[in-house]
Amino acid sequence: MHCARCLLRVLGQSVYRAARPSLLRSPQHRQVLRRFGSNDTPAEFAGAETAVARDPFAAEHKNKASFAEALRAFAEADVRRRGHVEFIYAALKKMPEFGVERDLAVYNQLLDVFPKEVFVPRNFIQRMFNHYPRQQECAVQLLEQMENYGVMPNVETKVLLVRIFGDKGHPVRKYQRIMYWFPKFKHANPFPVPQRLPEDPVDLARFSLKRIANDLDARVTVYQMARTDVSQSGEQTAAAPHIVGIQSPEQMELLGEHDPDRPVLVEGPFPLWLRKTCVHYYVLRAEPAPPEERAEEPYDPERCFDYPLQLDLDLDRDLGDMDTLDVEDLDEGPVYAMCMTSQGDQATLNRWISGLQESNPILGRIPTLFRLRAAAPRELPAESPTDESLGRETPPPEEAKRSAN
Repeated sequence: MHCARCLLRVLGQSVYRAARPSLLRSPQHRQVLRRFGSNDTPAEFAGAETAVARDPFAAEHKNKASFAEALRAFAEADVRRRGHVEFIYAALKKMPEFGVERDLAVYNQLLDVFPKEVFVPRNFIQRMFNHYPRQQECAVQLLEQMENYGVMPNVETKVLLVRIFGDKGHPVRKYQRIMYWFPKFKHANPFPVPQRLPEDPVDLARFSLKRIANDLDARVTVYQMARTDVSQSGEQTAAAPHIVGIQSPEQMELLGEHDPDRPVLVEGPFPLWLRKTCVHYYVLRAEPAPPEERAEEPYDPERCFDYPLQLDLDLDRDLGDMDTLDVEDLDEGPVYAMCMTSQGDQATLNRWISGLQESNPILGRIPTLFRLRAAAPRELPAESPTDESLGRETPPPEEAKRSAN
């Protein structure tokens, strides 16, 4: 047996050595070598490289229609959907640019990019060892972005997830958690902010002041509308900013009882964030009265029947109570009015005070002090200031003094 095997091995090697030169000289072999050794790319592969290198979201008009067209083009380009994970990650980043980050139909269309019934586990072992982890993580990331933007999935989303990953996959579990918690917290905020804020600055100021005051009796007054002038060259310049104020009847009553010998203060600006929009407001207030001048008002038990405003409880101290615990009461003084304006200088705020004098004549006899500070920058500062005349960076003041010495 061993001699027969050795004889066959020797005969096979001799036959291969005899046939090798003819194989190397064959045109098929030279064609294969030329294809893999040259730099020429076949036509079928050149089209694929061009499709990969081209940005599918480089559309001239970035809207929902162009985004949906990019998704449809990718789905029809390859039946196997090669590179769908990278494509979905890129689409998630581009959604805010196209304005579809809160569109549920677009998220369902993006889930439809996944191949169907390919990532479904066939047995309990595949399900236990996290079948196709990259694809499941990508789908969970898509659902997390929906959660961050407050988009609630629907039945179509669940059907797509079950067809793609099965009913026991991680994306389906994530969908179940979203559907459990979203209805509980959807209307939990008693003061919701709309998704689209008013574009008109006067309407935005009116909405913001009503949100700060939280008083149904407060009255919003527009003291001055924004006005622009057109120069001879055709440029528009702001001639007068808008001034919108708010004051409640209770604040007017407190201002009428204010001591004319004590000044009132105009302070600001204070920031108020409404989603991604920052507005600033100013307050008219007074310093707290000295303790010897404060008069305690009698408590009215019939003022509120639902929530008691005063509790007289005689509680004995326990051994576990802390005798050193003390709560510091900080009195900031009464606030008499608030306003918003696009130009927070002293001249503009003087017009606001003049408008308040029509409904509060006591302001004509009370001195007014202005405590204004610079508004917070809405844009990031430059990296380093440059001296245009010298063409180099301007050194800090300390280094300039050292160089001068």
